[in-house]
Amino acid sequence: MGLLSNRIDKKSLKPGDHIYSWRTAYIYAHHGIYVGNNMVIHFTRRGQEVGTGTVLDLILVSSGPAQSQLHCPTCTPPEEGNGVVSSCLDCFLAGGILYRFEYAVTPALFIAKARGGTCTLAVSDPDDLVVHRAKYLLENGFGCYNVFKNNCEDFAIYCKTGLLVLDHSVGRSGQAISIVGGPLAAVLSTPLRLVTTNIYGMAATAVGMYCASRYAADIGIRMDAVKVPVEDLTRRLATGLLQVIEPQHLAATAH
Repeated sequence: MGLLSNRIDKKSLKPGDHIYSWRTAYIYAHHGIYVGNNMVIHFTRRGQEVGTGTVLDLILVSSGPAQSQLHCPTCTPPEEGNGVVSSCLDCFLAGGILYRFEYAVTPALFIAKARGGTCTLAVSDPDDLVVHRAKYLLENGFGCYNVFKNNCEDFAIYCKTGLLVLDHSVGRSGQAISIVGGPLAAVLSTPLRLVTTNIYGMAATAVGMYCASRYAADIGIRMDAVKVPVEDLTRRLATGLLQVIEPQHLAATAH
């Protein structure tokens, strides 16, 4: 593992690892928790890795792995799951490269990794607790999938840390921040054209604001992130005290 890549070998995997694999063209990565015995627990939208109900799906789905027509006997069929599924490592990777998400990184390393969704400032809990959370959510669910507010990376980070952002659904993943942060940084830096007319200065300002937005939104330093036991999480979801709403047009097409 290093500055530019978190790539690892399968032999170094251990239960409780937060792993991910980039899909075609590095448009997005799919995240999960390795629980041992060559199995990974991960969060999906009814078996699909992504889904927004917008034109963005054309890009995301086309970059995802091809769906095999053969059912793997060791993987949870999507129709029997609640969004959280169990897959063998090979099916999870879908031919991609294995990476391990980094925890408790320094601020300097966090900013140096310009692409979100690879590391966090947050500290991981013990591996046995991580595996317990993942297996508990496999049985009880993690709410409705939302690519921007409650996705596979949010699931894996919660399993590793127990942290939730209660006022903004379940959490904010590094990938989502990267998608939103880039355009936002460009917009926010536009008024600074009055300060500098140099194109390189404007670009540096936009990059700086993008990095600052990623850093400020990381769950490891957010003041609104709280520790929630997994049993309490599922109780909150069941009673409506914590809601992750799926877009209505998505829910309507699912029936």
